[in-house]
Amino acid sequence: MKTETSRYTIVAITLHWVMAALLLFMIWLGWNMDDNEVRFQLHKSIGILLLFLTLVRVIWRVMNPPPPLPEEMPAHEKLASHLVHMAFYGLMIILPLAGWLLVSTSKFKVPTVLFETVSWPHLPAPDFLRGDIAHVIIENIHSKGAWVLIILLGLHVAGAVKHEFAAEDGVLKKMLPGLFGKPATPPTARGYVRAFGTAIIAFALIAIIPIAGSGQSSSATPQTDEAVAPADETIEANWDVDYDTSEIRFTGMYDGAEFTGPFDDWSADVEFHPEALDESRVLVTVRTATADAGKKLYNDSLKGPEWFDTTTYPDAQISLSNFSETDTGYSADAAISLKSELVTVPLDFTLEIDGDTAMLAGKAVMSRKAFNLGQDSDPSGSWVGDEITISVTGTATRK
Repeated sequence: MKTETSRYTIVAITLHWVMAALLLFMIWLGWNMDDNEVRFQLHKSIGILLLFLTLVRVIWRVMNPPPPLPEEMPAHEKLASHLVHMAFYGLMIILPLAGWLLVSTSKFKVPTVLFETVSWPHLPAPDFLRGDIAHVIIENIHSKGAWVLIILLGLHVAGAVKHEFAAEDGVLKKMLPGLFGKPATPPTARGYVRAFGTAIIAFALIAIIPIAGSGQSSSATPQTDEAVAPADETIEANWDVDYDTSEIRFTGMYDGAEFTGPFDDWSADVEFHPEALDESRVLVTVRTATADAGKKLYNDSLKGPEWFDTTTYPDAQISLSNFSETDTGYSADAAISLKSELVTVPLDFTLEIDGDTAMLAGKAVMSRKAFNLGQDSDPSGSWVGDEITISVTGTATRK
């Protein structure tokens, strides 16, 4: 005869089935995310989510012990069930942490943006964990651990099904939600604030790290001992730029598709004399952290050390000189100081002056390789094309 036992709490039941669904989806993602940026980021996002759900579940389990296993269950099966559960909890902590450490120590420096919304920091790791051997070990812990998890999942399901049809009272009905579950009054639960509050606070403290870092980078002092845009002559600006109608935009290719976006914060001192081009000078300062490629993952990547390195070099400077007329408008030498490099490229533009109002539209093409952008992870341009087009449009008023 079967003995009646209590059910799991509603929170425990919900966590069990939500995490089970996420784990199955994660296994599928792990097998189907090669060369797929969206799935790779989703895999990382769900992994971090599972890490914090595991924290909630462990605290909840301590505060609300599960119902006892059936008395009729043999002792060795009870021990096996206990060991499988302990291994599950351990792996649900180890695997996300190993994945987090894996991307944190990778040479590719790909940022993590949780569900395309929250910037997630890399784990601080000593140098010995960034070597090739350590990387292989961490990768094996993550990948082989996933196979162990799959085996444990199979044992867990098999055990639950076996005991559901055995002589003793089954455990499956205790964990089924709603009308499918065992008809019994749900037990009184406690520890809501402790379980969920701990996870939320821990998540918030980690998530705030990139925000605090970006605040520091905007006020950082750039290193100017290696590359400085030419500014040997004083600019006596005679035009005021209308920033509301003016824009500096970058355009390139990523994985065969075009990406584009503006720099949201920049300033320009303009001294331009149509009748005396040799006396014309323009100096533009661009706050590189304000580059907006239209996707948070791309923006976070651009701020990183491999790209703009906005913490060390918050500003880029462009000095325009050697103006000349062409068949289609004007041309100037654009000396671009970005990070520790100084490269000069031609800027071709058209200019229409109506009274005291001037309208400009111009383009320059630069090589990201020349500025040491993305040369660690993609030096051959397999993902991000080497050529970047800088487009300038705007309106200015004569002083």
